[in-house]
Amino acid sequence: MADGCRRRALQTIANLNDNDMKQSITSLLFAMMLVPCHAQVHPAWGDRGDGTYANPILNADYSDPDVIRVGDKYYMVASDFHYIGIQVLESADMVNWKIVSQVYDRFDMPGWDANNHYGGGSWAPSIRWHDGRFWVFFCTPDDGLFMSTATDARGPWSPLHCVEKVERWEDPCPLWDDDGQAYLGHSVLGAGPIIVHRMAPDGSRLLDKGRTVYTGPVAEGTKWLKKDGYYYLIIPEGGVESGWQTVLRSRNIYGPYERKVVLEQGPTPVNGPHQGALVDTPSGEWWFFHFQSVNPTGRIVHLQPAGWRGGWPEIGTDTDGNGIGEPVDSHGKPATTTADKPCLPQASDWFDGNELYWRGQHSSRLMPQWQWCHNPDNSKWSLDERPGWLTLHADRADSLRPCRNMLTQKAMGYGGTATTKVELTDSTGSTFAGLLCNGKQFRAVGLCPEGVFTECDGRRTIVAKGRFKGVCLRVVTDLEANSHRFFYSLDGACFSPAGEPFAMSSGYWKGMRLGLFCYSTADNGGHADFDCFVYDISGWPAAGKGWR
Repeated sequence: MADGCRRRALQTIANLNDNDMKQSITSLLFAMMLVPCHAQVHPAWGDRGDGTYANPILNADYSDPDVIRVGDKYYMVASDFHYIGIQVLESADMVNWKIVSQVYDRFDMPGWDANNHYGGGSWAPSIRWHDGRFWVFFCTPDDGLFMSTATDARGPWSPLHCVEKVERWEDPCPLWDDDGQAYLGHSVLGAGPIIVHRMAPDGSRLLDKGRTVYTGPVAEGTKWLKKDGYYYLIIPEGGVESGWQTVLRSRNIYGPYERKVVLEQGPTPVNGPHQGALVDTPSGEWWFFHFQSVNPTGRIVHLQPAGWRGGWPEIGTDTDGNGIGEPVDSHGKPATTTADKPCLPQASDWFDGNELYWRGQHSSRLMPQWQWCHNPDNSKWSLDERPGWLTLHADRADSLRPCRNMLTQKAMGYGGTATTKVELTDSTGSTFAGLLCNGKQFRAVGLCPEGVFTECDGRRTIVAKGRFKGVCLRVVTDLEANSHRFFYSLDGACFSPAGEPFAMSSGYWKGMRLGLFCYSTADNGGHADFDCFVYDISGWPAAGKGWR
């Protein structure tokens, strides 16, 4: 698209007469310079296409990942906090992932219809396969311990069941033992201690008050593994940005537990390499998934080779010889039964609604990369009112942050360009709709009755006055440099800047996101139609079809 815009600009210059030339050539060349392109060189990541991969394998905010293998496929869940759903991802080779479903589509608890739970919601879920079903357990800091099951990772998922109504629990994980007994481990808000409960085998309730089995430095992220007669607790310690990975083992589920640090930053640039999952392949290889906290992207996912020695896992490469592994930056891919072609989780969307995905118990034509901020109002969005477009009806709000009709997805990669076209219908003069970036800050470029506007944490500024039926909006992201900029276009070809470059920060436990919104500062606001969302991720030209 960038080359096409440059060609159109040069052809326009060729057609100018002498009187127009001097005045127009400067603005045209300036517009050419503003057209985003991906000439900047970023480090490789993910599948290199030659049998190797470069970390991170998922360069997006899949925080607190948990991964299991079922047969020859791998399944991942991660923390979503106040974004609805818990996305379930599937892979054949541990490196390339696609989103296949979401576990739930709303929270039926107070405050979730009014954007009152930023930083709440699903914390560090676990996924397990038992008795012919997938099981997902997670805690919210305010509402309790929840569980859902499915016979197929693609859904449908059972309604959320509250196993225990309790506050300040986090990071639960179940274990079904060889004798049929079931247990659940978890930590407590503030990171520790680790507590183990007996659990009903159907996961419906806990059977006791629990026993503390370990207290350590910011001990959380409980993950069970039973192997060769040992109970292993695979836990992160030390905190999100500077922690390490610890493994505990005991012959008795209640301990006492031996302790060993198995992964640390060491001399590498990968800070806080911890909290994840130890997984095997059908051929007997072992691998470890963990996150790294990177601002503003969030907690990105790395994959480390692993093995066993003396009953302890060894992870990464011990480059400094201190007996503790450090993260690798690249490696040969796992020897899996099958392999996926290099790919990314879904990003672009033409709003055709041609496929169905399960969100909890309900099938949806909305692609699964999209997540609502807090509970959606399903009466205020549609893929049917204008086929091939997403319609968002205005939600009453005074600014973006409290806007309930906010549809988002994770920012991905080291840089990229997201573009949409929006048309606004409004008779009240109070409707605002467009393209957003959010994390700790809430920023947007959009269309309102007065023209094109930008918004920064509730402050709106008109950047182009006029009564425009529609406008194309764009954000160019450079997550490596943390410098981003909005643009707009009235013809869909060449784009003008909307405001100055800006930085973003992770916030409310989540990394930077991109998305669409529509709100009104008065009752009975209008609606916005979005033609597409084209997300071109630097270094991954196949991530989208390209801006048309």
